[in-house]
Amino acid sequence: MNSIIEAAQAKRAAPLLAAGPQTLHLLQPQDYARWDAFVRACPDATFFHLSGWQKVIEESFGIKTWFYYVQQDGQIQGVLPLAEIKSRLFGHSLGAMPFCVYGGVAALDEGARRLLDEAADKLARELGVGHLEYRGMQRAHPGDDSWHTKELYVTFRKEISSDDEANLNAIPRKQRAMVRKGIKLGLKGVIEDNVDRMFEAYANSVLRLGTPVFPKKYFAKLQQVFGAECEVRSIYTTDDRLVASVLSFYWRDEVVPYYGGGMDLAREVAGNDFMYWNLMQAAAARGCRIFDYGRSKLGTGAYDFKKNWGFTAEPLPYEYKLYASSALPDNNPLNPKYQLFIKMWKKLPLPVANFLGPYIVRNLG
Repeated sequence: MNSIIEAAQAKRAAPLLAAGPQTLHLLQPQDYARWDAFVRACPDATFFHLSGWQKVIEESFGIKTWFYYVQQDGQIQGVLPLAEIKSRLFGHSLGAMPFCVYGGVAALDEGARRLLDEAADKLARELGVGHLEYRGMQRAHPGDDSWHTKELYVTFRKEISSDDEANLNAIPRKQRAMVRKGIKLGLKGVIEDNVDRMFEAYANSVLRLGTPVFPKKYFAKLQQVFGAECEVRSIYTTDDRLVASVLSFYWRDEVVPYYGGGMDLAREVAGNDFMYWNLMQAAAARGCRIFDYGRSKLGTGAYDFKKNWGFTAEPLPYEYKLYASSALPDNNPLNPKYQLFIKMWKKLPLPVANFLGPYIVRNLG
């Protein structure tokens, strides 16, 4: 994993360091272009640091955001996107970033990092939140007792090549057999210009899992805001029946399948297995060299599925700083107190679940 990160960082030239005093600012629309230019060049930054997330989160969920940046001699030296979740059910938090698997400070030096940390701390106190959360791929505050972490999420990232046969052979035998099943059945991948079929497959999947659905307008907003960097790929049978669909992000030389799901038919035809293989093929042809399977919770079916592809789980040491709360948050489906809710949710008619889900999920982040 470290070799992947180091290699990716080596390919990118960081912005030139400035020499004057560093000052803190809040992102304004006129700064979007230079914010994104910094993010695309900064080795610490991820797709989830892009300015587009401000519009996506505020317009999709009505959630307030604060996108801080540090400037020095007219050059951005660090960024920290934050958003507030305030819920009677799930608590009050400030996070970097809700609805994103990666987040936290992306900066060129410790001075900028310190200013951004101080801004987050000050804002958390002013808002009276229970906790502040950073979703980094590595710990940003090792040895600092005011920041806590816990083992819950892992990420799965793997190098891929431009050779389809090499990528296929790298998949363990049993999983490779499932991929070949979809190939033999003539499944095909189609790029969609809207999120309709993707939402249909996704909504069916999350209902089976007993979790609330995101609003359809959220996926449409992702596609609208991120354009060519946000792809919706659907899998169909030879007679054009929908099997599965996935919304993915393209970032630098990486592809990140982010939201997806399958119809009931998918199990019969190995639809999900074929879908990720079809995406891997397309991404490799597009020049991607890292396949980021995204985060999963330990002990879940998604975790097992990704391990079956030969990907190695790498811990995601999310960090938490407590304010009004006395314990770390535990808002996830593995929490025993949510099991009854999950069982009941699975029994809802799909239209009812699709109507109610967005009101709940906006409070989860």
